[in-house]
Amino acid sequence: MARSFSGLVDDLTSALAKPLPAAAAHALMAPRPRRPWPKGSGPERVRQAAGLLLLFPLEGHAHLVLTLRADTLGRHSGQISLPGGVIEPGEAFEHAALREAHEEIAVAAREVRILGALTPIDIPVSGFRLHPIVGVSEARPAFAPAHGEVARILDVAVDDLMAPGAVVSTARERDGRPVVVPAFRVAGVEIWGATAMVLAEFLVVLGWSGAGSY
Repeated sequence: MARSFSGLVDDLTSALAKPLPAAAAHALMAPRPRRPWPKGSGPERVRQAAGLLLLFPLEGHAHLVLTLRADTLGRHSGQISLPGGVIEPGEAFEHAALREAHEEIAVAAREVRILGALTPIDIPVSGFRLHPIVGVSEARPAFAPAHGEVARILDVAVDDLMAPGAVVSTARERDGRPVVVPAFRVAGVEIWGATAMVLAEFLVVLGWSGAGSY
């Protein structure tokens, strides 16, 4: 029997208070081979960023919001991501995630109750360490995309992410070499890379195994 929205939020709140699966969960959706840090960069020079994984009920089921980044945003343009961005000096991770969500998709901080945080994940290609902050809204906010930053807003059902066959294996090329990239194929898009790895940990804490998905 599918969990109610409130039941899922209760389960998630409890799970976020316990040790997280971290790298073991990230590995379920990590490209193979993993991308190394570019020459001249590394964890010691990482820049901090925060993203908001926002849950809300829609037609009786838990959904989360993702964005399709505009084609003008450089290295990660055209990709699916959490609303988020760079943490300002002295800014708390939670505040940065809420601020960026307001700027990108017009979510007011007062509409969001923060539940906790998932494991930070390094993104070598852009030099960021992403801190995923989990929040919940009791109703779907009136999202609006920021012009020039967000090409499309996606309402993604948690049930769809966990459904058999949602995870596929895709072939991509990196520096002229083939890379196997797991992806969630839902809502008419493919979610891969750091976003998929964050979602993998989120789903694992809800009981998803990922085993045999692709």
